[in-house]
Amino acid sequence: MATTPLRVGVPRELKPEEHRVAITPDGVRELLHHGSTVLIERGAGVDSSIPDDEYRRAGAEIVGADEVWERADLVCKVKEPLEPEWERFRPGLVLFTYLHLAAAPRVADALLAGGVTAIAYETVQTDDGALPLLAPMSEVAGRMSVQIGAHFLEHHNGGRGLLLGGAPGVRPARVVVLGAGNVGWNAAWMAAGLEAQVDLLDRDIDRLRHVDQIQMGRITTVTSNRGAVERAVAEADLLIGAVLVPGGRAPVLVSADMVASMKPGAVIIDIAIDQGGCVETSRETTHADPVFVEHGVVHYAVANMPGAVPHTSTHALTNATLPYLAELARLGPVDAVSADDALARGVNIAGGVVVNQAVAEALGRPSVDVRSVLGQSS
Repeated sequence: MATTPLRVGVPRELKPEEHRVAITPDGVRELLHHGSTVLIERGAGVDSSIPDDEYRRAGAEIVGADEVWERADLVCKVKEPLEPEWERFRPGLVLFTYLHLAAAPRVADALLAGGVTAIAYETVQTDDGALPLLAPMSEVAGRMSVQIGAHFLEHHNGGRGLLLGGAPGVRPARVVVLGAGNVGWNAAWMAAGLEAQVDLLDRDIDRLRHVDQIQMGRITTVTSNRGAVERAVAEADLLIGAVLVPGGRAPVLVSADMVASMKPGAVIIDIAIDQGGCVETSRETTHADPVFVEHGVVHYAVANMPGAVPHTSTHALTNATLPYLAELARLGPVDAVSADDALARGVNIAGGVVVNQAVAEALGRPSVDVRSVLGQSS
């Protein structure tokens, strides 16, 4: 039986210094092709250099925030909803965004109480283990981490006064990257491109072998264990934390004692902070106030790093999310999840219960099978 496509709403982001928007005009055009109505909050794309007129020409309705939330069946965002948005939750609403609930239990509580079907970009996972909606922002964050690290290594920014690539006759900076996934690989690649000395640590030997074959010695690959991490951290001028547990809290790989062993003025970029952080001394910071010093080491732990380059990030994100968003809007959550295992893994909360096992474990809640819950609610 044919279903009526869902109305899609895209609000402006409320998170401080978050300048991305969840869809581009081309994305609007695609959704309209599938029969959806698209509501864009006034000014939502301005910070991504996408004015309202571009959305209007694509066929979207430009409305206020209240109308977006009230009329939309499916709300598509970039970051997790903040407290002022929780009162807008209602049974039957579908929310599609980055959630990272393992590090945000109060958001999870609000979604559960509101009866929302919450689908997280970061847990949409294909059968081969890939995370297609996390990948583009991981790539952006990984590449950004190196330029940010280089900036804070400058003496007037609190760092050791090092140029990443050194100079003729002068050793380059040592960059240590923990995790060889999309974030870590992109960080290591960019650091190597700037001629830094790069160590990339991961437990996955096959992943390290892949990097080694591509880079042909430009990046030193190291099997990760406690001893290897301790030695690498102590020698690092720039440490980039890039570990990930899909849906779960990031493991703390770097203890406070390890941070204390680092050189004064060394820099830590903890990209895993949106999942709790992989460095014990990390705490979330913002683009407006991005760093703090602990044990003489500069810490950068901004949870929405790609928000600083919103034009690039918005287009990269929409390229990845649009096929799934169109599927949800065209079929509705029940049929879309039934037809797509990757999307089924993306559902974190439905029917007032947690339906993703990793998220449930991180929140200390029981997990229920997603298809059985959505089937009951259909």
